[in-house]
Amino acid sequence: MNGQAPRVLVVEDDPQLLAMLTRLLTEEGYDVDEAADGQRGLHLGLTRDYDVLLLDRGLPAVDGLDLLARLRGRGVVTPTLILSALGNPADRVVGLDAGAEDYLAKPFDIDELLARLRALRRRHLDTARTLPVPGGRLELDTRLVVRDTAEPVRLSERESALLALLATRPGHVFSRARLLALVFDEAEHEAVVDSYVHYLRRKLGRKVIDTVRGRGYQLGRTA
Repeated sequence: MNGQAPRVLVVEDDPQLLAMLTRLLTEEGYDVDEAADGQRGLHLGLTRDYDVLLLDRGLPAVDGLDLLARLRGRGVVTPTLILSALGNPADRVVGLDAGAEDYLAKPFDIDELLARLRALRRRHLDTARTLPVPGGRLELDTRLVVRDTAEPVRLSERESALLALLATRPGHVFSRARLLALVFDEAEHEAVVDSYVHYLRRKLGRKVIDTVRGRGYQLGRTA
């Protein structure tokens, strides 16, 4: 990236493993930021730009999968590798469904870890900060929905965060409680989720978000 060292955020609560990863990645030419818990990881992930994220799944304060969902809900699309002691196929599926691009079980081979991070870096360089949504694309930096057959639509910060979270996991059904926790931190009532779904449908059409009866909401079909 413009001759600069690639930046990686490592979120790991095991002090020895965190120190080893930091030393290893620094020797490989990365600019490394550390976080020992999910809350610190969330702060860094929201306030700084990275080429790749390396997250432990079992973290104090904020669980690794919850941390990733919150970042995705704020429009952070940086490619992410989950590290976890939980390595069976079902656990991998859960991690990938949570929004991670890759998942590596502990203990891991160092050369494999580095190769996977290089692959994620390439993905970062090739991925624009846009997400496909029904009828167009959401530009995360400008909060504009650019549409194929109509004028662009500007969203509020909360509207954009809600749509981005749905768009990062198309086909996944989010409960109203989950959306409230991930997008509307300080809100107390799930009705606020319904209100913002209404706002998005009013701006972008009813098909932008689908209601799944008894379960919650998901992104409408993009094609």
